[in-house]
Amino acid sequence: MTKDVIALTPRMPDPWAVLAGLLSGGPDKLVGTRGEGAVVQLCDTEGRPLVSVEAPLLVSVEGEAERLLGTTAPPVPYWWTEARATTGVAEAEQLAGTFATRLVSLIGGSAWPPDATGSLAVVKTDGVSVAPEPAAAQPAIDVLTEKVAVVIQDRPVVAMTAWLSDAFRAAAEAGIGLQIVSPAGTSLSPAVRDTLGGWPSRWIVQDEEDGYYDGLTGAVLRWQDGMFAPLVSPEATEGDPSTPVAAAYQRVRDTGERQLALTFRMVHPADERLVLGGGLETVWRELTGRPPAGWGTSEPATLPWSPARLTDLAHERAPEPTWFVVVGHRDRPGIATVRVTRTKAGVEEEVTLAFGYGSDEKPPLDALPAAAEALATRHRLQSMLVQLRKARRDLAVPPRFEGPGVPLAFVLGPEEVRAMPDDRARRTPLSEPPVQLGPRTRPALYYPLPGDPSDLSGWQDFERLVRHLKGA
Repeated sequence: MTKDVIALTPRMPDPWAVLAGLLSGGPDKLVGTRGEGAVVQLCDTEGRPLVSVEAPLLVSVEGEAERLLGTTAPPVPYWWTEARATTGVAEAEQLAGTFATRLVSLIGGSAWPPDATGSLAVVKTDGVSVAPEPAAAQPAIDVLTEKVAVVIQDRPVVAMTAWLSDAFRAAAEAGIGLQIVSPAGTSLSPAVRDTLGGWPSRWIVQDEEDGYYDGLTGAVLRWQDGMFAPLVSPEATEGDPSTPVAAAYQRVRDTGERQLALTFRMVHPADERLVLGGGLETVWRELTGRPPAGWGTSEPATLPWSPARLTDLAHERAPEPTWFVVVGHRDRPGIATVRVTRTKAGVEEEVTLAFGYGSDEKPPLDALPAAAEALATRHRLQSMLVQLRKARRDLAVPPRFEGPGVPLAFVLGPEEVRAMPDDRARRTPLSEPPVQLGPRTRPALYYPLPGDPSDLSGWQDFERLVRHLKGA
C-alpha cells in the first residue's frame, strides 16, 4: 500500500469530516496536531504518529491532478487533502486509506490511488533512530541518520509538495542531505530536480536488476555508512574509481519530443510600485500566446496566475527569499520556478522555465529574439540562456538518461552591455555577430548559437563567448 493517500473533493472537508475520517481507525487512536494546527495526526496510545493529515488545499488550476497523480479531479475549484502513513507501520497504511475513503464517502469526490498497492519497505540498517526535531516535525521524513534524511515517495510524480518542501528545509537547517527513494516507474517534477542540489542529496530509484540507482546520473547505489552512496566497481583503480551505471538508466530511445528551456535573471529597483512576475508572463505570452495558468509556493499549484498576488506574498516574506512554482495550461506543458531575493542591488528574480513539445510540434524558435527584447526593454533583464533538449513533452524527469540541452542563444542585458569595456560585447570570437535588441543608445545583445540537440559542440562556442565577455 502506498504511503500517501489523497482525497480530491468538491467541497472543503470540514473539521467534523476530518475527525470522522481519523476516528475511523477506532476509539483507541488519539488525535493530535503539529505545525500550529496545520497538520493533524492520528497517534497510538504511546503518542507515536500513525497518519499525518495536511490542511486541505483549494486547487483552482486545471490539470494539476492529471499532471502529478495521473488521475481526474473534480471540476476546479476542488479540495486536495493529503494523508501520509508512517512508514514501517503496517496498520498506518491501512488507516490512511480508510481516512481518505471515509472523507470521500461523506462529502463526495475521489481518492488516489484507487487501490493502494506497491509500497516500498523501510531501509533496515543499524544507526537509524526515531527522527528528533527538527526532522521529526516533518511528516515526509521516514529515516534519519547523521548524514541524511530519507524520504520514501510512492506516487507517479515526486512533486514539491508542502511536506517535501518542509523536509528540504529541515534537512538544510540540520546540515544534512535529503535523499528521496521511489519505485521504478516514478518520475520527478522539475521543481524537485532543481532543488535537490549536490551530494549527498539524491533521487534514488528502486530497481529489480541493480537494487538502487541514482535517477539523475544512473550510478548504482548501496546503503552504506548511514546513507545511499555509489557502489564502487570491482575493476576500479585509484586512478579510475568508476561506478557501475544501472541498466535501466541506459534504456533510452529518441521519441522526437523536445523541451525548450530558458534561464534568466532580472534585477529590479526596490520600489513599492514593483510588480513581480511580469517578465515571466511576457516570455510565456511570446512563446505560447497565453499567460501562465497558475502558481503556488508548492505543488500542486493552487492559485490562478496573478502577478499582483505573487508580489504581495514576496513582499510579506521580505527580506527572506521566496520560491514559487508556475505552471501552464494542459494543451502546452510548461513549468517554471521563480526565486525572489532582496539584495544590495535591489530585488532579484531568477527564473528557470521549460516548455514541452511532441514529435509533431515545432518549438517557437523564431519568437525567441522578441521575447528577449521584451525582457531587456521592459523588465530589466540581466542575462538569459536558452537551450533545446531531447526530453519528454510532459516535462516530468524520468529515471533514465536524457541528454543535456544544447545552447540556442545567450542574451546580455543593456546594463551589462554598457558596463563592458571598449567594444568587447559586440566583437566576439563567434562566427555570427550578436543581434542588437532595443534602442541603439541602450541595446541588449542576443548571441545566436548552433543549437543542434545532436551536437554538443555548441557548449564550446558558449564557453568561448563567456570567457571573452569576462575578459579571460
